[in-house]
Amino acid sequence: MKIGIIGAGNIGGNLTRRLAALGHDVSVANSRGPETLAALAEETGATAVAATEAARGAEVVVVTVPLKNVPDLPAGVLDGAADGFVVIDTNNYYPQRDGRIAAIEDDGLTESRWTEGHLGHPVVKAFNGTYAQDILDRPLPAGDPGQLALPVAGDDDAAKRKVRALIDELGFDTVDAGGIDESWRQQPGTPVYGLREGVEAVTKALAEASPERPADFRG
Repeated sequence: MKIGIIGAGNIGGNLTRRLAALGHDVSVANSRGPETLAALAEETGATAVAATEAARGAEVVVVTVPLKNVPDLPAGVLDGAADGFVVIDTNNYYPQRDGRIAAIEDDGLTESRWTEGHLGHPVVKAFNGTYAQDILDRPLPAGDPGQLALPVAGDDDAAKRKVRALIDELGFDTVDAGGIDESWRQQPGTPVYGLREGVEAVTKALAEASPERPADFRG
């Protein structure tokens, strides 16, 4: 597939490495310009591009930037993507970094619903509670009893299936975590956030989540 990655931090960089190694056509962008990604491009074979070019022709676009920077993404950042493209949102709200966002804290929007509103496109929430190094170090074949499972939330079942298939290709199992309005179950401070376990434990952790935002994650 053609995959665009917007954000080249720990998660974005390691997804670039793995997806390119799997043979996908990966374009990667950051806020500082493609020239700053020359080393990553050389290492992986991915194409470093401007943020406005990352989604061009892409079937999957990964948005993996600090939440506070989502409103500052260029207008039309998703323009030119392939028909039926899917957006993966890996982002988390950390008030100490992002500042207080009233729509999330007061109005009760999930972090991904807020992100959707700024992007103008539905998202599938995945990788937000994944340790970046695990993307490189912890893949295992399907059926391996040690395989880690990642929660995946989204409103469009077809989009979720595409994302879950991609995660399977990366060497991880998945659990359907419901729709975007239920994605609070995998936000920071929940039992599943950062959990390195299989399907059964991840399913249990999602069920045990509370919609009340922990004090450490309030502004």
